[in-house]
Amino acid sequence: MVSQQVQQDLIALQVVQPLVHLYVQPSSPLPVQLPRGRIHLGLPTSAAQRIIVRVTAVNPAAEALLAGIPALAPYARKATLLRPRAGEPSPHSSHVGGPLLWPADQEWPRCRGPHMVEVREKLSDADRETLERIDRDARARRASRADGVYEVIREQSHIRSRIMDGATVLDRVTWERIRLVPVPSDPGVPLIGVLQLLKQDVPTADWPEAMDVLQVLWCPQEHSELPGQRHYWGPAVEMHYRSASSLAVAQDVPRPVDAVASYVPRPCLLDPVEATDLPEKDELPEDLFGEAEAWADEHGIDYHRGLACLKGWKAGGWPSWHLTDLVPIYCGCGARARLFLTIDSGRDPDLNVGRFGELRIFTCPVNASHPIRLNLQ
Repeated sequence: MVSQQVQQDLIALQVVQPLVHLYVQPSSPLPVQLPRGRIHLGLPTSAAQRIIVRVTAVNPAAEALLAGIPALAPYARKATLLRPRAGEPSPHSSHVGGPLLWPADQEWPRCRGPHMVEVREKLSDADRETLERIDRDARARRASRADGVYEVIREQSHIRSRIMDGATVLDRVTWERIRLVPVPSDPGVPLIGVLQLLKQDVPTADWPEAMDVLQVLWCPQEHSELPGQRHYWGPAVEMHYRSASSLAVAQDVPRPVDAVASYVPRPCLLDPVEATDLPEKDELPEDLFGEAEAWADEHGIDYHRGLACLKGWKAGGWPSWHLTDLVPIYCGCGARARLFLTIDSGRDPDLNVGRFGELRIFTCPVNASHPIRLNLQ
């Protein structure tokens, strides 16, 4: 039960499975006993201020599933759902975007590319007229068919390919073909801070000894075929473990002149909560997955994303392979890499990675110093 004093100070209490949010305006330290934990509030606030207090809790549905099917337990992983929301973060906090702590004796990193740069080439009048004629012919053939099928003539397809000459996009307003070409950068593009995590906020992650700050930075330009990254197109990512005792607030941080807007995150506060994450179908024995899916159906829960491969920004847990079949990611040492971090598109950070997908960072379970692996879904 919530005490009388808490009821007077309570603005709203909203219980959302599997998480609990408490919105309060405390006038004094308030012990609030809730079903899944204890919060002690002793924060000075103005009368107009609302504070969001998180309750650390596992996913109760996943825990119930594990209790019902104990054979799933070895496959369960702990994850921290980061739940970014727009705000003005401090450099001393866990956050997306915003100011970082930084070693005083270390220069700010730059990326010298090559970066994929858009190049436009004007078509000749003859090529433009040829493409217009091909389009008219195609529309006429489609209109003459009862099934409305779009029919392609091989000869015209070859002509179109010749005119495009390897370019991937045609601007039909300016009649320019557009290709992306790798261009080196000197003195280089300054990296931007994407994420800073403090160990106290993400206890589920594996932290190297004496390290308590993790920083993810990236170059906000397009890159193709980065070293060690298969079938990857996007920002070049760096990840650094650090000790807070060796850091100070970064000063005079350079900003990139040209950046892909969708790779620049809006500063956000984090509201981390621990959860139990389960793997998708391809990571489980067929009969065990069948049992788990039947249990989920019986309880009105979508196994994928409801119990497994939890969506959104998260540290740890399992990756979803919703666009492809399972593609195991391996470290250069031969060990199968493990999902460390998922960066999601949209919502308050307002990023767009992999066509509104997820950028996932995998790390080596044998040696955290081995190069990271990147994957988009």
